[in-house]
Formats: sequence, C-alpha cells, structure tokens
Amino acid sequence: MPYPQFDRSQLHVLSLAEREHDMTLDDVLPLDADLPVLGNPDLATVAERIRRARENGRAVVMLMGAHVIKQGLSRFVLKLLEEGWITHLGGNGACAIHDYELALIGATTESVARYIREGQFGLWQETGGYNEAAQLAAAQGIGFGEALGKMIEEGGLPHRDTSIFAGAYRAGVPATVHVGIGLDITHELPGCNGGALGAASYSDFLVFAQALTNLEGGVFLNFGSAVMGPEVYLKALSMVRNVARQRGEEIAHFTTAVFDLLDLPTDFSHTPTKAEPGYYYRPWKTILVRTIADGGESFYIKGDHKLTVSGLYRALS
Repeated sequence: MPYPQFDRSQLHVLSLAEREHDMTLDDVLPLDADLPVLGNPDLATVAERIRRARENGRAVVMLMGAHVIKQGLSRFVLKLLEEGWITHLGGNGACAIHDYELALIGATTESVARYIREGQFGLWQETGGYNEAAQLAAAQGIGFGEALGKMIEEGGLPHRDTSIFAGAYRAGVPATVHVGIGLDITHELPGCNGGALGAASYSDFLVFAQALTNLEGGVFLNFGSAVMGPEVYLKALSMVRNVARQRGEEIAHFTTAVFDLLDLPTDFSHTPTKAEPGYYYRPWKTILVRTIADGGESFYIKGDHKLTVSGLYRALS
C-alpha cells in the first residue's frame, strides 16, 4: 500500500497583496550606487582572469545563491550578462522565485519568523505562476531557466527590466535553475508538478554541464552558494572531464573564485581534516582545492555581496 500523502487541496493560499514584503524595487541598487570599495587585490586578479578568458573565447560561469538578488544586485548581474562577461549563469530555486516576484509585483521576500507561526509561509497565489515555467519547459523542450526568462519577458511582466532571467533570455545567455525538491516555497502550492519541475531542472543541469565543456582556460565563480553551487559544479565537471579524457583532452587549467562571508585561513590550499568544521564547507574543499589541483588556480574573496558583485562589475567596466 502507498504511504498516505498530504492533501494540498486543503491549503488556504492567500494573495501576495496580503503579504508584507521585506524587499521592493526601491532596494534594487543602481549601477552608480555609492558603495565602499572592497580592499582585496584578488578581486582585480579575478577580473583580469575573466577578461583573458573572454578574449580567448573561453567560458565564464557564475553560480549564485538568492542573497545576491535580496541584496539588491540584480542590475549588476544583468550588466555582466549583457556586456558578455558571463557566458552562463545559474542559481537555486530561491533565486528564480525572488527574480520572478520582483518582475511580477516589484517586491519579494517575506518574514519567515512571522508567517511560519501562522502556517502561511510560502502560500501565496501569484507566486504559483512560477510553476508554469516548468510546464512551458516541458512543452517546448527547453530548460527551466530559459522557460522562466521567456515567460517573464514575453509575458510582459511589469518589472521585467530588473529580471536576471528575462535579461539572460534577451541576451541569449543560458541561465539555469537548479532545484532541490522540497526546498522552495513554490513546492508547497497545489499547482506544483514535481515531474515537470524535475524534468525542467534536470535539463538545466545538462545545459550547465555543456557550459563546462569550454572551461579549460576559463573561470568559474560561486557567489554565496554553500551547497547547490559546489555540488552541481562538482558533478558536471566530472561528466565533462570524463568525455574530454576519452578524446585525449583535459579540463584542468582554469580559475575558480568563491565569494562568501566565512572566515577562511590565508592558506586555503589544503582541505581541512574531517575533525575540523571547515571540512564540511563545500566551496572550500570542492571549488578552492580539489577541482583545481591539476593546474588551475583559486581565489577566496570574503565580503558582502554588495561589495563583491559591484566591485567585480566595476573592475570589468
């Protein structure tokens, strides 16, 4: 007998008009925002590696967590895409949801502390429109991120000019969504189709893997993603190295950079022991050590996203 499942038809789903938002379009920073300069010389070095990679037609791949958007940095990411510095952009499901809500109503982010007490966290009608991107992806044979960008852009969402996924769609740059089932508020809603969601996100994983086939001589950037970024990158890199090795080729000489707030030692070139908490911080052992051990180089740039994302863009401008 199958185990009993929760009946989503019982849920009381409210309109976004009834939600208090912690972020609005007023919090999306302009490109000329008065922000301090991050005093880390490695930022200029990473920018130089990006510039060299693009001059040589190599990939510059960026994965990010949702706080890049929640910190108001969408316009900076859009410019990196539009100006050709980033050749592939990926994010987790939360990135896509915040991007969609901003494009739809010009606001996003709810108080988890408040709404979880009420049993209302994540249960908002209009946000469910995001789930339609998975259906569009399945119908058109495209990935989740492309379908979302197309839906936002061609659907004429009122604030699509701030949408990273719509901007990537306009620029013809792959933007992928890497979903973990049960991790996002949209999975609570009655209209969520797990099969379509999984298929659309898996298509994006393969699109991402294809981007890494051009990583030799390129750059991989990870902004604030402690799990999705390093894990998706690790599996995709193994796939493309497997095929490259069969061809007598290698994907080993590239640059990686992690941008985060954790304190790492000055020398992060060795993986910590399992007895140390740092061992369980995946970006360190995966992105900064293991995957560049055969000829690459890595950088760790500690700082608030407002300083690192804006600083990287300005270093390339």
